Amino acid sequence: MTQAAAQKRLEKLKEQFREIDYAYFVLDKPIVSDAARDSLKRELADLERQFPNLISPDSPSQRIGGKVLGKFSKVRHKAAKYSFDDVFSFDEVLEFDARVKRFLELPADQEVAYTCELKIDGLNITCHYKKGIFEQAVTRGDGLTGEDVTHTVRTIESLPLKLKQSLDIEVGGEIFMPIKSFEVLNKKGAGFANPRNAAAGTVRQLDPQVVAERDLRTFFYVISHGWPDNLKTQFELLQYLQKLGLPVERHYAQVANIQGVKEFFKKTKSLRNKLSFEIDGIVIKVNNLDYQAKLGRTAKTVRWGSAFKFAAEQATTLVEDIQVQVGRTGVLTPVAHLKPVRVAGSTVSRATLHNQDEIERLGIKIGDTVVVQKAGDVIPDIVQVLPKLRTGQERNFHMPSSCPVCGSKVIRKSGEAAHRCTNKNCFAQNKERLYHFISRPAFDIDGLGPKIIDQLLAAGLIKDASDIFTLTKGDLEPLERFAEKSVDNLVGAIAQAKNITLARLIYGLGIRNVGEQTAIDLAKNFGMLSNIKKAPLEILENVPAIGPIVAQSIYGYFNDDKNIKFIEKLEKNGVKIISPFPPLAKGGLAGKIFVLTGSLASLSRDQTKQKIRDLGGEVSSAVSKNTAYLVAGAQPGSKYDKAKKLGVKIIDEKEFLEMIK
Repeated sequence: MTQAAAQKRLEKLKEQFREIDYAYFVLDKPIVSDAARDSLKRELADLERQFPNLISPDSPSQRIGGKVLGKFSKVRHKAAKYSFDDVFSFDEVLEFDARVKRFLELPADQEVAYTCELKIDGLNITCHYKKGIFEQAVTRGDGLTGEDVTHTVRTIESLPLKLKQSLDIEVGGEIFMPIKSFEVLNKKGAGFANPRNAAAGTVRQLDPQVVAERDLRTFFYVISHGWPDNLKTQFELLQYLQKLGLPVERHYAQVANIQGVKEFFKKTKSLRNKLSFEIDGIVIKVNNLDYQAKLGRTAKTVRWGSAFKFAAEQATTLVEDIQVQVGRTGVLTPVAHLKPVRVAGSTVSRATLHNQDEIERLGIKIGDTVVVQKAGDVIPDIVQVLPKLRTGQERNFHMPSSCPVCGSKVIRKSGEAAHRCTNKNCFAQNKERLYHFISRPAFDIDGLGPKIIDQLLAAGLIKDASDIFTLTKGDLEPLERFAEKSVDNLVGAIAQAKNITLARLIYGLGIRNVGEQTAIDLAKNFGMLSNIKKAPLEILENVPAIGPIVAQSIYGYFNDDKNIKFIEKLEKNGVKIISPFPPLAKGGLAGKIFVLTGSLASLSRDQTKQKIRDLGGEVSSAVSKNTAYLVAGAQPGSKYDKAKKLGVKIIDEKEFLEMIK
């Protein structure tokens, strides 16, 4: 066979494979047997062996690449990943519906349409396609930065290597392992607790061959980047993903109102045990995409969606003891030590009791028989005490008056539920602060975990987090379990971690009430650490999503000499901020909302968005009365007509470039 003939045959074979996989994974209607598919695969492999120069990235043979050496590379998401509020009763669903209407300023009796989807119990993944060809897969990570797992995700046969359209698009979905495949894997001694853990552990394998031998699948449900302008509803979005050739879980439905959600949930409960994969509820999404854009999100979750979960799994066990843990902010948390019991696919031996009020509400004693509840990966809770099973040997528990670690006085401020250790230098608090400092959303020092931190503290090599950056090879070599290679790796990782973004540094400082999203908001609004340090309280209170309590925590932290000296020590030991967020402009585009449609000749869609954000503006995916400008490029979509109808100012590429000079 000539090369030209081989190329034609290979193109035909690849096209046939896409049709076979689309029918099997997307339509759930196989058109050929597995044996026939295997035969075609052998023919393709033979041709590529004869003509290796004809091998292309979208060939089925390219699903398995080489091993990843070392750790996974980090990838910053173009847009922060969102999550949903969890609800467990229909009353809470009704509250969600009421909030949606209030925020949209709709009458209470006006019906809102929703799209309902099954909530797949899997691993969140984002896949990038360039001109329709699969290019990269990234885990959710901390919502801002994920890990590049392209080498493993590429092996998943339900993932199309080429879309039905030549698009630059970023799509999000779930990777999961079918229940039967999970059972087969565990029979071979894998020892995973549940299919979700099996999927997550498999995706993070360094060797893609291992992944190819396990049965992973994918479903997609969101477009992160590359939205077509003509989509108006969530339901249309799911249909569009299917048209591109991406697998979408087929039981989704469009309902006219919140009562339709109730019916969908009822049907899903009866369907649950018939599915080949695990689900833990349904996801409710406002159907109208314009409404979604108006509703937006809070610091942690979206306002336009909610996860309506099945009732958590429960089991009974004995409370063998109640012990107190001291956190990084000095809060004392009582923890019940339980007789080990299986709940929701994993063994539970501890459950948080939160605070003294919760203990009194439950009426719990040491020795009680209790009902433990666990939903998915949520920390187990004790939800009920069974007092009729008491023997008379049970003992009451009270929060200690002195810290169990340092012996300092414990106080409970009026109006607060928490008991706190008054000693800011408490060893337990310091240790927890160090654990927080090296955590994944903060400095994320590869090879430096809690056990090594404990070793370093015991050896007197560190007293606070800034001392980590002074460690040398000579300091680490005498420590137990440290080989020469691991010492070199850790020293290198510490050196690499000295360069950090402002948001991650702020989070790593462990300021009370400041989580990941608040750290990002501070970095975006102030740009430099020095600006946050000198910010008056009233300025901090005016930062979007930061209220008076959080603002007071931030202000108090940066007006404490001890904290300022710690930051100065970090800088002295080589820590440098590499902030991706310039200070927001006080003029220019500040406070203005832009919507984009069509394509610009000089800038990509992502570059255009970044230019707007760099100058203090905001970018929305939908036109509304709050839109300041519609930037219209070549071949604008339906947003153009809507902008004209609402009287939104429409500017072309030339005007936009002039505006951002």
